[in-house]
Amino acid sequence: MSDTPPNSPYDDEGLPAASGEPAPGPREKPMGFLDHLEELRWTLIKCAIVFAIFVTVIAYRLDDASTLLNAPLEQVKASFPRMKTDLVTNSPMGVFTVIIDICLIGGIVFSLPFWIYFLGRFISPALNEKELRVIVPTGLSAFALFLGGAAFGYYFLTPNTIRVAFELNEMLGYTIMWTADKYYSLLMWMVLGMGAAFEFPLLVVLAVYMGLIEVATLRKYRRHAIVVMFIIAAIVTPTPDPFNQCLFALPLIVLYEIAILVASRITSRRNVRG
Repeated sequence: MSDTPPNSPYDDEGLPAASGEPAPGPREKPMGFLDHLEELRWTLIKCAIVFAIFVTVIAYRLDDASTLLNAPLEQVKASFPRMKTDLVTNSPMGVFTVIIDICLIGGIVFSLPFWIYFLGRFISPALNEKELRVIVPTGLSAFALFLGGAAFGYYFLTPNTIRVAFELNEMLGYTIMWTADKYYSLLMWMVLGMGAAFEFPLLVVLAVYMGLIEVATLRKYRRHAIVVMFIIAAIVTPTPDPFNQCLFALPLIVLYEIAILVASRITSRRNVRG
């Protein structure tokens, strides 16, 4: 007769008794609410450290960063030789605002892949195998789309916005005297805004993958989505001219159509697998 009391966690030999429940997987870490908060805190700290490192590097190479960010303006200035377009500051603190804008633009762009990686590591223990197969391509796609949007804003949208402003000022006979902080604020709005806007189709694909929306619904409300994109373009673009609004909205429309095609393939594969 066994001397081990009933419901004891040990067997007759003093070893832990085997239970009928499966052992937790290698990714399953039993964590309480405070443990999750601590893990989130360290994730945010790592994101902040990476951001601080890139901001420090950019501040150290401020001349090179300024030259790079001034390229859209210099590109347009070549077409308007009669226009005086040197950037100025109109307050003692204006140059500090410029430095902050330069460091913010570069710090966010260069830190983004690290942020995605750290956040992916944070949420991965809560995901099942199916969701884990999606997180890596989702992270890479998010980074690629952001870079594509930022490049579009830097190489196309910003120069065209400046060109329209130059043409209107020249037509009306105004003298351009742009402050440096206003230019960099415009550039930051264009680059980071377009980078964020390009994430929209990825959200659409994820919504279809998770079963939150059907492809038929996306096709049914295509016209409504296009109207919304033009409204967003009218809000985001700093100039009211329809040319820049179309420049902003057309890539989003193309990406929306691509998202529908990708979502259709996902739905077809899901139906084949039954």
